[in-house]
Amino acid sequence: MSALSQLADSLVGSEIVKLGNEISRRMKQGEKIYNYTIGDFDPDIFPIPTLLEEYIIDEYRQKSTNYPPADGIAELREAVAGFIEEYQHIRYSQSEVLIASGGRPLIYALFKTIVDKDDKVIYAVPSWNNNHYTAMNNGIHCTIDTFPENNFMPGIEDIKPHIAGATLLCLCTPQNPTGTTMNKETLAGICDLVLEENTKRTGKAKKLYLMFDQMYATLTYNGIEHHTPVSLRPAMKEYTIFIDGISKSFAATGVRVGWALGPIHVLSKMRALLSHIGAWAPMAEQKAVARFLPQKEATAQYFTHFKSELHLRLNTIYNGFIALKEKGYPVDCIAPQAAIYLTIKIDFVGKHADGKLLHDQKAVTEYILGKAKLAIVPFYAFGAGDHSPWYRLSVGTAVVSEIPEMFALLEESLKELL
Repeated sequence: MSALSQLADSLVGSEIVKLGNEISRRMKQGEKIYNYTIGDFDPDIFPIPTLLEEYIIDEYRQKSTNYPPADGIAELREAVAGFIEEYQHIRYSQSEVLIASGGRPLIYALFKTIVDKDDKVIYAVPSWNNNHYTAMNNGIHCTIDTFPENNFMPGIEDIKPHIAGATLLCLCTPQNPTGTTMNKETLAGICDLVLEENTKRTGKAKKLYLMFDQMYATLTYNGIEHHTPVSLRPAMKEYTIFIDGISKSFAATGVRVGWALGPIHVLSKMRALLSHIGAWAPMAEQKAVARFLPQKEATAQYFTHFKSELHLRLNTIYNGFIALKEKGYPVDCIAPQAAIYLTIKIDFVGKHADGKLLHDQKAVTEYILGKAKLAIVPFYAFGAGDHSPWYRLSVGTAVVSEIPEMFALLEESLKELL
């Protein structure tokens, strides 16, 4: 075959997609799979808000089907600014808001706007797709390994040695894949590092920017509060680009309305780039979301029910893994904090199954899928080491009545490995 671009030749396929393809193959063959891999929702279990659905249908009936402005319609940018002020108590003007078709194109545009070849990008592992975006921009990967002792979140002292000369720092809280959050003190300390570093960069020197992915900001539990760089250190507004949207907050992953908040000079370049790609959210959905977000009572009611159902599933599965741990199985689980994910541990490397040695974590993953019919995503799919025994479990498609039978089959499968 003829050569393609260097980017095409260097792209690494998604481990999550590979696992998803295997699960789809098995399910098409009639296997019952407890599929807790995808960061999505079963709309029969978690539909989008009824009022939002009605607004979307109404906007299509009103023929809202033409091109939207490159930065999003003004009424949506105004509604987003109001929504952020209501829930996070930080103020942005509509000119500091950029709309796109979900968070992914905004992250892509941010990397393209800020990161040049050989620029240093700091991110923790495991984390979602930072490794791929850094690679696509020929950046220098500055990875920070995280551990269960800190809920798989990077700390101030982890980041501090790498700040000098860095171009982009990527933080995500609540975090995908771990479902954990960064506490107020840690986030404030990291902001101080960024501010201190940027005071050293004079003239036309490129500043250090913070990409702050808060796509799951509204989904916190047990009294955990979401904090932002700008609320803790107002001076961070000059260097912070928020990535956010309705995908996870309103179970609207397919509606494709996301937004970025940030300095105008950064957003204007992101907007220009996105205008060439055409990655805008559809006009009808933009108008519908603009009508929906200001409905404070409707959004609050939706969050109350939505979060309670998610928390029920997270807690039920967490308690199930802790029960297995207390029986002596080499498993573990971090108590649910936020998002739709649980961080679980299944540590059976070196055991034998059906006469075969489980020689690495990939073999354990395959055994759990084949024998227990449990599909979960290993942390090595999120940039962690190949030997990590930790996994992401997503509850967005979990049926509560099926959880006990899933644990019964899992325990039977684990017994064979002891």
